[in-house]
Amino acid sequence: MYIYGKNVALEYLEKKEKIKKAIISKDFKDQKILSLLQKQNISTRFLSKKEIDELAKGNNQGIILDVPDFTYNTIDDIPLEDGFVVILDHLEDPHNFGAIIRTCEAAGVDAIIIPKDRSVDVNSTVIKVSTGAISNIKIIKVTNLVNTIKDLKEKGYWFIGTDMEGTSYEQIDYKGNIGIIIGNEGKGMSDIITKNCDFIASIPMKGKVNSLNASVAAGIVIFEALKQRR
Repeated sequence: MYIYGKNVALEYLEKKEKIKKAIISKDFKDQKILSLLQKQNISTRFLSKKEIDELAKGNNQGIILDVPDFTYNTIDDIPLEDGFVVILDHLEDPHNFGAIIRTCEAAGVDAIIIPKDRSVDVNSTVIKVSTGAISNIKIIKVTNLVNTIKDLKEKGYWFIGTDMEGTSYEQIDYKGNIGIIIGNEGKGMSDIITKNCDFIASIPMKGKVNSLNASVAAGIVIFEALKQRR
């Protein structure tokens, strides 16, 4: 898998993560990164800016690392006491996913759960947007979200979904083992997921726009949970 950008590259190098090779623009001038590549004996290939841009379409900042595919955690890695998880119900936008990862890491969330099908995976864009946070949080991929929710309920978890129609997010109790569920960018939570929620949290709005970006909505509810759980 290719990942790109100076911040991501520096994070991988400083943590001495496995790197197969580096692909760098001929005019790349970040001496700290170049020095770390040399010290760690990482095979490095120099290409023109045009060639680099063809390999990584986003803002690559002149550096691409070829790294092993992301390794997901398992449901057994979730704590059974005072656990705090976030479930993404078929989120599709890698930028939203990366931003949510950053929020979850900052708020001390124990794990993020995503479904195996019809959902964004951890890819180069997600890793870049997360700006290193992905290395400090568990990401779990499951076959069936509903079954996962039911299994966790048996282990003492209760779940708060997010939707425009529900209880104000500030009036919900977020203590104990909880899971916050964020729906798809366009469709929101699926009906079957909604039916398995214990509460539905809504964010009151006064403007003409009646919905928020998924990562923004996630941040508001997650940090309300953090505030109450301190």
